[in-house]
Amino acid sequence: MKMSTAKESIGFIGVGLMGQGMARNLLDKGFQLTVMGHRNRKPVEELVAAGATEARTPKELASQATIIFLCVTGSPQVEAVLNGPDGIVAGARPGTTVVDCSTSDPGSTIRLAAELEAKGLNLCDAPLGGTPAQAVQGQLSTMIGASDAVFARIKPACQAWAQKVVHLGPVGDGHKMKLLNNFLSMGYGAIYSEALALAQKIGISPQTFNSVLSGSRMDCGFYQTFMKYVLERDRDAHKFTLVNALKDVRYLEGVANAAGVPNPIGNAVKNAYASAVANGRGDDYVPMLSDWIAEQSGVSLVRKG
Repeated sequence: MKMSTAKESIGFIGVGLMGQGMARNLLDKGFQLTVMGHRNRKPVEELVAAGATEARTPKELASQATIIFLCVTGSPQVEAVLNGPDGIVAGARPGTTVVDCSTSDPGSTIRLAAELEAKGLNLCDAPLGGTPAQAVQGQLSTMIGASDAVFARIKPACQAWAQKVVHLGPVGDGHKMKLLNNFLSMGYGAIYSEALALAQKIGISPQTFNSVLSGSRMDCGFYQTFMKYVLERDRDAHKFTLVNALKDVRYLEGVANAAGVPNPIGNAVKNAYASAVANGRGDDYVPMLSDWIAEQSGVSLVRKG
């Protein structure tokens, strides 16, 4: 049931902030591409103008693809697009491989992979590292959970949009590692936000704060994009929503609970994001958590004058 890797037909569901750039790179590298959008028509129209075909349902898309990339919100969306009445499973041919690039719950991923295997299909996980700008440039990284055979098959397509492709182990390992990664990054976001609010409260401005941290051992790429928002008010510097951040740290909590491992710092990080989301800030991006925490402390991080 294994299909040739020479010229796979690619399906792509979820051409949003990350997915549009990834899909365009697949087109530019010569892959035949079928896409399906959601609410925003612009990315779909731009990809169709560049040579992609549009499908109206996951079932229709699956009938035209041998490898299908999913770049959706999380496990509930993945499960729906796979098993819905017009889902991928209803239209996929035997041997089709589904690659979940979302940040999903590893437990769900492992269960779905077993269900699809029983139907002659493959599911693997390939969550992403990087930014929408890096997606456009084909410079993402991906951490993949798959069998050796499935990894070898999907690697050429993944290399169309990723400069670093790492095979971690069996199905589920990619999502496990991604959650650990996002625990660190969302933890940074919560710590930066609290530190900036405290700094402002005691007379240390964000500009002064940054003059010490930038270029020091505490600096990193995440810090730079976070502070680009704080200092320049560049809303697009770090485009990852608070509601998605909360989803990821909740998934991590579930993994820790299943493993019987205490996760007290993870719970503190989760509560920082949950507080902002509960107060209507879910569509804000992660660096904007700093504004919320500063507001709760009675200060503003915006320079006046």
